[in-house]
Amino acid sequence: MVSGNDEVSSRIWTVPNVLSFVRLLLVPVFLVFLLRGEDALALATLIFSSVTDYLDGVIARRFHQITRLGQLLDPAADRLYIFATLIGLAERDIVPWWIVAVIVGRDLMLVVLGVILANHGFGPLPVHHLGKLATFCLFYALPIIMLAQALPVTAPVAGPVGWSFAIWGAFLYWWAGVIYAIETVRVIRLPRVESPAESDTLNR
Repeated sequence: MVSGNDEVSSRIWTVPNVLSFVRLLLVPVFLVFLLRGEDALALATLIFSSVTDYLDGVIARRFHQITRLGQLLDPAADRLYIFATLIGLAERDIVPWWIVAVIVGRDLMLVVLGVILANHGFGPLPVHHLGKLATFCLFYALPIIMLAQALPVTAPVAGPVGWSFAIWGAFLYWWAGVIYAIETVRVIRLPRVESPAESDTLNR
């Protein structure tokens, strides 16, 4: 999160951005491990990615390296890891495909809402706290489910905990999506306020 005193720059080659690029490059590696059933290596890759995710945020805030690119790469990497985990686990029949459809369907809905907002001259909506909570639940649910696969001794605890997070996260994901849809409808119905430049143009 960017505070009021943090300046967002347009730089590309910063340490946090490099860490985000590394995370993105590891997504296909992680997915291959997962599809091959090499759960320990997949889990290790995911843990490494989580650590670099934490570090890039700390470094960006501590050394004032918050960038517009980083604000795009960081959530994109989170989403890709969630999708990769879902696809890998569903392909192995560890999670049902309906969970994949629920989560991917909600994100597709947000893309449509973004297009509608853009067509009406509005930018993306602010992230709702329910959306953040849902992402948090899913981001930790799937590794916990993977832990139960990689280390069967943990399954009696990790399995129920992981599935609880997954189901609750999927519910919150769509709850937040409904809120975004309602807010989109509200925003596009607002009367547009003309800027002075637009008024001058219309009066000529």
